[in-house]
Amino acid sequence: MEFIATLAGLLLVTQLVSHLFNRMGVPDVIGQILVGVLAGPAILNWIHPGGMIDEFQEIGVIILMFIAGLESDLSLLKKYLKPAVVVAMAGIFLPIIVMGVAADCFGLRWFESLFIGVIFAATSVSISVAVLREYRQLNSKEGATILGAAVADDIGAVIVLSVLISMTGGAAGGSAHGGGALWLTILKQVLFFGGTYLLVRWLAPYLMHLAGQLMTIAAPSVMAMVICLGMAALADEVGLSGAVGSFFAGIAVANTKKKTTINRSFIPIGYAIFIPVFFVNVGLSMKLATNWDSWFFIIIMTILACLTKLFGAGGGAKLMGFDLKSSYIIGSGMIARGEMSLITAQIGYEAKLLSPEYYSDVITVIVLATLLAPFILKHALKSTHHLAPAGEND
Repeated sequence: MEFIATLAGLLLVTQLVSHLFNRMGVPDVIGQILVGVLAGPAILNWIHPGGMIDEFQEIGVIILMFIAGLESDLSLLKKYLKPAVVVAMAGIFLPIIVMGVAADCFGLRWFESLFIGVIFAATSVSISVAVLREYRQLNSKEGATILGAAVADDIGAVIVLSVLISMTGGAAGGSAHGGGALWLTILKQVLFFGGTYLLVRWLAPYLMHLAGQLMTIAAPSVMAMVICLGMAALADEVGLSGAVGSFFAGIAVANTKKKTTINRSFIPIGYAIFIPVFFVNVGLSMKLATNWDSWFFIIIMTILACLTKLFGAGGGAKLMGFDLKSSYIIGSGMIARGEMSLITAQIGYEAKLLSPEYYSDVITVIVLATLLAPFILKHALKSTHHLAPAGEND
């Protein structure tokens, strides 16, 4: 019952804090992350990541990205596919180069420096999705590009990580688990996307139609959940983030006649329990540095983490013909690192690509960059389009 009591407390506090932050005009996800920072190891040390909280937060990001896919315009995503790929590639290479060189200047070993660059090449668009939904910009050209770039970014980061582990397994003193089978990983991912096309085109409409014939309570919503979780599990199996699988599951279900019904049922499910726990868990991952050298490393690397995505992804958008205002939004939307970078850091740490001395500092940088991302994206949205959150102008 301890977890149930903790969950009840977290949900109550996140609701109150989210209300307060919305009243102040600050994205409510910031408040939820700060709840995790305050209650977690960084300050009060009341709650620790792990156990059921990890399971709930994983479901949270899966449902959040499913809703994003459900609310996305597939034709718009196709239209902006090419710029999304360019944005993703630019947003991968600039952090690898700049943050890798910066880490080298701090005296890290070459493979550690390179790995830190790879960690910050990854993007977690989940938090940006929450802000884009709040400002009704998921189906804008910038929102479609950010979503498409996030998928391409995820694939690119997985491939780069696999190559790095394969190249440096010996130098790092760890095993190159998975690195030798890079071709197999890529083949699995190709098959996954082939299966995704079949799901969007034929399988999801058939399954949702079948669910409509079942004489059970909420059959269409249950079937949508099966598709959502099943695609997330498949994506994880082929080496991608589960969020990628659930995003495409959302697009598939949006291609059916049950789209509106499913959207109405998933928003309460997600935002009542799982999604707040995801954002709280980001804050729980943060630990405060204990010496000046660590803080200097954290401050410099956090600034670079934000700037490399802002100028890398934003520069890619400008290269593809977006104006400066749109490029600013796209670059801002790619800053958040979140769960993908945390997972990458953990994989590399286990493969001995990152020493314990810097592991905690790198986690802190990931959390700080993720914490700053909604502020920057909100500024980009408001300063370029003079937007107000949903409901403010209703």
